[in-house]
Amino acid sequence: MQAPVPLRPNRRLVLQAAITAAAGAASARSQALPASLRFPRDAGAHTDFRTEWWYVTGALDTAAGAIFGFQLTFFRSRIDATQSLQSQLAARQLLFAHAAVTDVQGKRLWQAQRMARWSGMEIGTVSTDSASASLKDTQLQLQDWSLTRSSDGQELQAHLGSADFVIDLQFVNTQPLLLQGEGGLSRKGPDARQSSFYYSVPQLAVRGTLELHGRSVQAQGSSRAWLDHEWSQALLATGASGWDWIGVNLQDGGALTAFRLRDDDGNSTWAGGSYRRDGVLRNFSHKEVHFHALRTWRSPTSHAEYAVEWQVHTPVGTYTLRALLDNQEIDSTETTGAIYWEGLCEVQNSSRVTVGRGYLEMTGYADALQL
Repeated sequence: MQAPVPLRPNRRLVLQAAITAAAGAASARSQALPASLRFPRDAGAHTDFRTEWWYVTGALDTAAGAIFGFQLTFFRSRIDATQSLQSQLAARQLLFAHAAVTDVQGKRLWQAQRMARWSGMEIGTVSTDSASASLKDTQLQLQDWSLTRSSDGQELQAHLGSADFVIDLQFVNTQPLLLQGEGGLSRKGPDARQSSFYYSVPQLAVRGTLELHGRSVQAQGSSRAWLDHEWSQALLATGASGWDWIGVNLQDGGALTAFRLRDDDGNSTWAGGSYRRDGVLRNFSHKEVHFHALRTWRSPTSHAEYAVEWQVHTPVGTYTLRALLDNQEIDSTETTGAIYWEGLCEVQNSSRVTVGRGYLEMTGYADALQL
C-alpha cells in the first residue's frame, strides 16, 4: 500500500461556517435553537442564523456513456449591522451562488458564480431585490439562477446558466431525507455549541439536461444527485484551518457521509459522518473517521496542493476515493472569496471494487477567504 502523503494547508481559512457559536448577540441567539427540525419550513431560509447553504452535487450519465459531474450551491450570509434598519432597501442578507460542470471525457471544468444583496423580504413580495429566498420552503432566486422545491416536497428544480453552460435539472426524491448528527444537530467540535443544523437528501434521481457551449446532453436513469442543507450561528473555530468532506451515493442504495476538520499542520481536530442503508442510519463518532491522503495534485493557478485520492476509514468500511478529474478547483474570489476543490469522484471498497460515486470538498488549502 502506498504511504499516505501529508497535506499542509497554505494558510488559515477564515470562513463563516458551521463550527462554533459566534460572539455577542449571535451567540445569544445560538442558545435558543429549536428542539427539532420541521418541514417544509426548515427547507427554507433561516435568516436569524449567520451562515447557510443549499448544496447539490451529482453525476449525470448520458446515453453515449459520457459522465458529467455538476455542483450548485446557494449561500446566505447575514449582515448583523443592518438588521435594525427599517428601510426596505437595506441589505440585511447576502446571497451567493456557485455552479460548476465537470466534463470527465473532455477533461475540463466549467464554473460560474453570482452574488447579490437581499433586503430579507420573501419571494413574491414587492421589492427591488435581485436575490431572495423563502422562509417557508426551498425557494431561492439569485438574478437568473434559481433552486425551488415542489409543493409536495418530492422534487427540486434547478436552473443556472452562464456563457459556458446551462444547468436545467430536476432532482426527484427516491429516499427520505437524512438527519445528520443527533436529529439534525451535527457536532463540529468538542464544545456542544460547535454545531450546525444539517440534513441531506441522498440518492436523488436526476432528470433534465446540461448544455455545454450549445451542446445538450440528457440525463439517463442511472444519474444520481445529493442535497445538503446546513445552517449555523458560526465562525470557523480557533485552531481549524479548513475541512475535507465527502457525500457518496452507493450503488446498493446506501448513503455515506464523512468529514474532518483540520488544523494548520493538516491534523484532524474533529471528524464525523453517517451511513444509511435500507432505512437504517449509523452516525459516526469523532474518533471513528480517519482520512489518509494517497495522491496529491498541485493547482497551476493557486499553487494549492490537494489530495485527489483518499483512503477514508469509517466504522462501516474503508473506502478509496479517486477524482475523475484532478483539476476541479473552484475559484470563487469574485463572490465568497474562496478558492477550494470540489469534484466528482469514483468510490471503491477495500476490495478495490467500484461501489459508488460522490463529491469531495476540500477547503483551506489555498488563499484565505474573507466574508
